[in-house]
Amino acid sequence: MSATRAAVAAAQRIVVKIGSSSLTTATDGLDSARLARLVDTVAARVAAGTEVVLVSSGAIAAGLAPLGLVRRPKDLATQQAAASVGQQALAHAYAESFSRYDLTVGQVLLTAEDVVRRGHYRNAHRTLHRLLRLGVVPVVNENDTVATSEIRFGDNDRLAALVSHLVGADALVLLSDVDALYDGDPRNGDASAVREVSGKQDMVGVRAGSTGASGVGTGGMASKVQAARVACSSGIPVLLTSADLADRALGPADVGTAFAATGARLSARRFWLAYAAGASGRLWLDEGAVAAVVDRRRSLLAAGVTAVEGEFHGGDVVELVGPAGTVVARGVVAYDAGEFPELMGRSSFELPPEQRREVVHADDLVPRR
Repeated sequence: MSATRAAVAAAQRIVVKIGSSSLTTATDGLDSARLARLVDTVAARVAAGTEVVLVSSGAIAAGLAPLGLVRRPKDLATQQAAASVGQQALAHAYAESFSRYDLTVGQVLLTAEDVVRRGHYRNAHRTLHRLLRLGVVPVVNENDTVATSEIRFGDNDRLAALVSHLVGADALVLLSDVDALYDGDPRNGDASAVREVSGKQDMVGVRAGSTGASGVGTGGMASKVQAARVACSSGIPVLLTSADLADRALGPADVGTAFAATGARLSARRFWLAYAAGASGRLWLDEGAVAAVVDRRRSLLAAGVTAVEGEFHGGDVVELVGPAGTVVARGVVAYDAGEFPELMGRSSFELPPEQRREVVHADDLVPRR
């Protein structure tokens, strides 16, 4: 067994994400038998001494059948209506099923706003940690009833990666309708499973689909790979497999695809900067500034800025972009966008004293891995 799989099997705090297609169907709504099997597996892991946070999709899909809808709606208002009906059914089903093991569940509904805004991020962190200390199984979902297209996570895979860091998880398990990551479409019969991913070299030639095929979910394999990258880059190993193999995933971890942790665990603030906070604009840098920011971990100075995009204010998060157009870092900018025409390309001694501070201080800057 690889060290990654051993780490997942031994994790004392684990986040488990389950997709809509593994819990629901477009015609019949919530599948109570599937949900009960998942709860059986999670309860067994809890009984073994592990703290588990469950990130569950399925609210919108669970609301389709009661509303007489045959497929996931495309308009936001109907999605929100379906979520309102389905979220209640989903929460009740989890509470009832976990009660068979005398386990209490706590529903935690989040929007992207709750992790983009620093104060909301701290509140979510505090709530989840308190639930775990009380012996509760938190069931997390995006708050689809009020989320708008502008403030959505996009899919619960990304949400699961963010929650993994938020709770200080030792591992993340992504349960889907596919048993592993493949180097092509497994439905074609000529694709091979990728069992271990230890770095970018193991992803060469891998083509991950961008959408699901079930008709009830929003995430495809591409979103799961991206979620794994986010978690792994902050020190959290990931196991990806199908919901049908959940007992093995949460047991010996000998199934699916294991993604090794590739970076050190970030502080809550640095993780928020890197992955959770929304970027309000972009600063384009010259090669010298990229080297200083990324390689030497120095503060960004005005002399290295070549262009500005977006409308932002001092204290907002911005992306730092190299000459080739690649995002190389994110950080908290010290100036408003309108101030940059007087700053760009000028060394500190050329600026008045009140403008000689760093554009982005090294303490407020996180290079992209």
